[in-house]
Order: sequence, then C-alpha cells, then structure tokens
Amino acid sequence: MKIHEQAVIVAGGGSGMGAQTARMLANAGAKVALLDINEDAVRKVASEINGIGFGCDVSDAYSVEKAVAQAREVNGPARISINCAGIAPAGRVVGRNGPMPLEDFTKVINVNLVGSFNLARIVAADMLTLEPLGDSDERGVIINTASVAAYEGQIGQAAYSAAKGGVVSMTLPIARELAKFGVRVLAIAPGIMDTPMIAAMPEAVQKSLAEQIPFPHRLGKPSEFAKLAMHIIDNPMLNGEVIRLDGAIRMQPK
Repeated sequence: MKIHEQAVIVAGGGSGMGAQTARMLANAGAKVALLDINEDAVRKVASEINGIGFGCDVSDAYSVEKAVAQAREVNGPARISINCAGIAPAGRVVGRNGPMPLEDFTKVINVNLVGSFNLARIVAADMLTLEPLGDSDERGVIINTASVAAYEGQIGQAAYSAAKGGVVSMTLPIARELAKFGVRVLAIAPGIMDTPMIAAMPEAVQKSLAEQIPFPHRLGKPSEFAKLAMHIIDNPMLNGEVIRLDGAIRMQPK
C-alpha cells in the first residue's frame, strides 16, 4: 500500500517505537493521528510532525472509540493502524510479599492484549467501508506489537509474556477473518530495544542486555522497528505473520 496521503493511526505514539514510526510515516506523506495515554507527550510529537494527537487508554472501549472518531473527523478513516502501546512491569508469581496481586496481572493483559484487540476492532470496522486500492484490492493494514517474550519469557514476565503471546496467537485468525475484505493483519515481535523503558535502567544493566544480542551487538533502534513497519505496509504479500526483530537473541530465564 502506498503511504502518501493515507490516514494513519499510531497508538503509543508519544515515545519510543511509536513516536519514531509516526515520524517516518509523516515524512512519507501520511496523515498521522497519534494516540497515547500520556496526552502531553503525544501532542508534542504530533506538533513536531504536523499531525494530530489525542489522549487515549487503549484498554478502554470508549476511549478508543472516541479517539478514532476524532482522528476520522480530521483525516478520514484510517487505512493503516500501528499499535505500539504497552506496559512491561516485572513481577514474580510468588514474590517476597506473597502471590502477585491479581489486579497487577490483569492490568498488563488489559493494556497489552485487550488494548491491541480493542484498537484493531475499531479501525477494522472503518477499513471495511473503504474502496479497495491497487492491484491487490487492499483496504487496510493493521500492525500490532508483540515481543520475543511471547516465545522466551523470563522469570518475572508471566503477565507480559501471556499478553504478548496473546497478540501473537490472535494475529493469524484476525488476518484470516479480514482477508476477504482486503485488510492485512501482522505483528512485529521486537527484542531488546533502546526505548525509554530501557533507558531508565542503570547503564550496567543496559550494557548487560546489549551483550546478550548475537548481532548486531547492541540494542535495537526504534527506527529499525519503524523501517520494518514501513516495509510491511508496502509489501502486500505480508499477511498473518509475526516478524521477530531481535538480532537473533533468545532470551535466557533471567
């Protein structure tokens, strides 16, 4: 799908991979709407790229419906949706203070998994109303963000791995369902990326994480996530797949 002049929604667009993807899409001529729970951050990024930004909690049905409607009013229905919104708190099933509070587990599932489905269902409904484009009769592309933790979750990542595993597992059935309408659905599973979450860790921890990556021997860059998203949008044969972006890392237990 050609990106120029297309309406795009990027969730989690206030920082990290979402912000960088939004910048790259804007540079390609897309009409970008950014969503993020941090409204100040998302509006700042939006102003940098001449886009629009809205505060949005992807785990809340009304919040997503409202934000997508606001974006639609300005840019028209989105043909491209990229969800980078997520949280990654660590917590053992049984820690020093006893069992993990169930609400901690539920929150991670709601943001990372339910939030991904929530945005996908709303943008997909809009995409089905659009005229098909190009030789492939394509109407839209939905890209979610999984993680290598879906495959090799570490100790303390039970909630995060479960959520990202859900993102992986729902990719193919949603792609199959929407295929007859010309809407593609994929996910990217990043490894250890140089995002604000990682940047907040001590330098020694960051160095240790980078040393685990076979090649390139460094943290992944948000721009590399954005480049892969751009290629997915451009390549109509990519569908129903989860693509690892990890430098060949296979996470150890801890």
